[in-house]
Amino acid sequence: MSDHILRLDDVHTDIGQYQILHGISLNVPEGGVHVLLGRNGAGKTTTLRTIMGLWRARAGAITFHHHDISNLHTSDIARLGIAYVPENMGIFGGLTVAENMRLATHSDRFDAGRLDRIYDLFPAMKTFWDRPAWALSGGQKQMLAISRAIIEKRDLILIDEPTKGLAPAIIEAMIAAFREIAQDTTILLVEQNFHFASSLGDSVAVIDDGRISHHGDMADLVADADLQNRLLSLSMNA
Repeated sequence: MSDHILRLDDVHTDIGQYQILHGISLNVPEGGVHVLLGRNGAGKTTTLRTIMGLWRARAGAITFHHHDISNLHTSDIARLGIAYVPENMGIFGGLTVAENMRLATHSDRFDAGRLDRIYDLFPAMKTFWDRPAWALSGGQKQMLAISRAIIEKRDLILIDEPTKGLAPAIIEAMIAAFREIAQDTTILLVEQNFHFASSLGDSVAVIDDGRISHHGDMADLVADADLQNRLLSLSMNA
């Protein structure tokens, strides 16, 4: 993790008349899991959506593999090797698991090796391959959303609140899956579940009022209760 795969320099983003990001600067190392923490409304989701071009930055620069992507369309950003799993998962309930997966590919055929890997990570995807996505449980829908993100080789995956509403047993399974995915793909994760975040995170950045208020190793934040309380007003052990 010696190089940076993604860099945000003084990024400002407005939504309507409201300024949400007030100059975000962030370096995301290549490899591993990197976590964005912060209170509700701090700007975490806006940061991910701005990286993906879903919301346009008013000022600042976003570079991916040292190439400026600040003014690219979302589809072009995706083709460069960035996938996005939104908080609402973005799956199509009226389509089957297989059809949802096919929408995330650029060819007519699935890569057999990647499909086998998904089946190993999330066996439910094989079990429900021909079932409509609306019939899946909440945890299975999240598995489908993540499976779509890795059905083709991605260099970076942005994931927003993947454990929201999930049962503890499913969350533990997600931890194991994310550890495996992070072996060859960089993950930038927005998460409110601190057990999940601290179990996976290599580095952490805390967003407060549209700015980065802290950036460092996750292990250091987990070990420092006073720092947790100062940055987040709660304990990582809560």
